[in-house]
Order: sequence, then C-alpha cells, then structure tokens
Amino acid sequence: MSKVTGILQEYENEAATTRRVLERVPEDKLTWRPHPKSMTLGYLAMHIATAQGHCAGWTLQDSFDFGAGGDRPADPTTTAEILAAHDKSVTQVKEILSKLGDDGLSQPWEAKMSGQTLMKMPKGAVVRNIVLNHIYHHRGQLSVYLRLLDVPVPSIYGPSADENPFAART
Repeated sequence: MSKVTGILQEYENEAATTRRVLERVPEDKLTWRPHPKSMTLGYLAMHIATAQGHCAGWTLQDSFDFGAGGDRPADPTTTAEILAAHDKSVTQVKEILSKLGDDGLSQPWEAKMSGQTLMKMPKGAVVRNIVLNHIYHHRGQLSVYLRLLDVPVPSIYGPSADENPFAART
C-alpha cells in the first residue's frame, strides 16, 4: 500500500468522525464561548471545517509565508453552512493528497513569517502535523464545548458518556 493510500484511509475515517461532531453544533449557540479568550463555538467549528483543506493546499507549494496574511473564514450562521464547508474541505484534502502522491510527501516544505524561515519539514509531515493533528486537536476542543453546553458528545475513539457504539443492542 502506498503512503498516500494509508493517509487517505485514515483521513476518511477521521473526517467522518469530525463530521459527526460538527453535526452536533447547535445553531442557537454559535456565538457562545466558554471564556473571553476562547474562540466562539461557531468560529471553532468553521475553523475545523475549513482549515483542513486550506492547510493541505500549502503542500502544493514549497513554502507558505504566514506574514502574507490570509482569509479568516466568515463566522457561520447555520450548522448546515459548517457541514457544507467541511464536506468541501474533505474533497479538497483528498484531491490534494492524490495529486501529491508518495513522491510529493517526501518533498521539502518551509513555513515562513515575512520571509524568515520558521520551520522546515517534508510535505508528509505537514499533512500529518498541520492538516491531521491540528484538526484532531480542535475537534477535542469542540467536544469540550459541546459537553459544557450539555450537548450529547458523539463517540470519537470509543464510548463517550452519551454514546457507546460497543454497547449491546437489545
């Protein structure tokens, strides 16, 4: 199995899990935040939905300069908007990974800030660390937001207090 095929299989499973978490985001709480320093629920959910495709796009170039600025996703007004952005992003990631291929994963990539190199890594590490792990991190944050709002948290890597896919069904 190629490296890209393995990453794609993992990504597709994780994207389905991420979607299940995003589906739980209550529209009437999109502006809620657990702390003044925290992102709003809507912004965090939209960040999760869009960042995976956006960050994967960095691997199509040999470097990305964070000092060049970027588009901040608009604050969502509906859960459907978040889900549509997620679905679009998933398609983008799959297309980008297929385009990169195994050879592309080993190519070097640099993160810069106003022309100064911050870090260098293979594009495969960008996919693993920035695209995948970054989304898992924020998905964990989102599950805490949901818990604080008393929204049932879906199973992610095993049972949650609200959902147990391993329980006997009667």
